[in-house]
Amino acid sequence: MNQIEWKSKARKDLKRIDKAERVKILDAVDGLADFSRNPNIKKLVNHGCDYRLRVGNYRILFNHESVIKVVSIERVRKRDGKTY
Repeated sequence: MNQIEWKSKARKDLKRIDKAERVKILDAVDGLADFSRNPNIKKLVNHGCDYRLRVGNYRILFNHESVIKVVSIERVRKRDGKTY
């Protein structure tokens, strides 16, 4: 099991999202505790974050430290041309 850690920017991003979408995002992030079984995770190339999790029109950008088993949520962004 992984520990979930929210960065301050990700918390701010989440506050700006309407409640219905926020609930979906929080449920999906809770699923990151079992990192290997999530089909919506994609490894990113040439980006500041290691992975992204797709939740509807939103992307959760995060890093995964496998040695200490921590998932660090860096940003929550609506999918558009500036997301990646």
